[in-house]
Amino acid sequence: MEYKDYYQILGVARDVSKDDLKKAYRKLARKYHPDVSKEADAEAKFKELGEAYEVLKDPEKRSQYDQFGSNYKNGQSFTPPPGWGQQGGRGGFDGNSNFSSFFENMFGGGGMGGGGRDNFYAKGEDVNAKINISLEDAFHGAQKSIRRPSGSNETGTLNVKIPAGITSGKKIRLSGQGRAGMGNIAGDLLLEINIAGHAYYRLDGSNVLLDLPIAPWEAALGAKVTVPTLAGKINLTIPAGAKSGQKMRLKGRGLPGKEAGDQIVNLQIMTPAADNDKATKFYQQMAEELSFNPREELERTL
Repeated sequence: MEYKDYYQILGVARDVSKDDLKKAYRKLARKYHPDVSKEADAEAKFKELGEAYEVLKDPEKRSQYDQFGSNYKNGQSFTPPPGWGQQGGRGGFDGNSNFSSFFENMFGGGGMGGGGRDNFYAKGEDVNAKINISLEDAFHGAQKSIRRPSGSNETGTLNVKIPAGITSGKKIRLSGQGRAGMGNIAGDLLLEINIAGHAYYRLDGSNVLLDLPIAPWEAALGAKVTVPTLAGKINLTIPAGAKSGQKMRLKGRGLPGKEAGDQIVNLQIMTPAADNDKATKFYQQMAEELSFNPREELERTL
């Protein structure tokens, strides 16, 4: 019979705390879980991890195991002393073992119940939740601290990394942060991104849309104006004769990504109010001197 060094299997020191033991087990169990792992020996490794954790998480079993642990190495031939296997009793196990002979001889049974690996090591359910972020967070990326949603395997807060360029509806998967399952293999937490509305910008996929007010003389004569973008201000040349509703594209100024989005600038001509004598006289002069009928084409068709 081969001796099993459960501390070595889990990669922990012999004085490991209960919390650190759990963290080490969960990390390795996620790596070697047969449902997701691509390792050739994933199932065998997964069972070995489960056996080690089954012993070390239980103070009574751990104390019993530690009586012999310091004198043997993992895989070394182990001959138990007389009557050794009788001291642990069967502990409520039904004998349908998926554990090693070392475990059975030490503790008197399999410990996995009648359902085998699929029962004892069933992965917990995934938990779905939403997270609201600003458009600036989506553009630059961010670190967010959120309360763990109801149904998660733990309580408290959770730090979430928001990748730059993420769009609404995308999901961030946090492995092992869902509902706890059998054998302490938790499901995942799926956070759906919702980008909050912005005072000036709108989103169309990865493109950023902006309505840009311009004066009538800027539209008529052309001008250079300052335009805000999520990456900072830039100068934009308005062509002479620009019309309200005309769109100008700023390449690559949208959300970042493998193919960055653009910023679409929608020109909107704003008319000054005739709210004083000077403005009123100016508009009257324009009406008298300019031959301009904005409805000329429409009137020809009616």
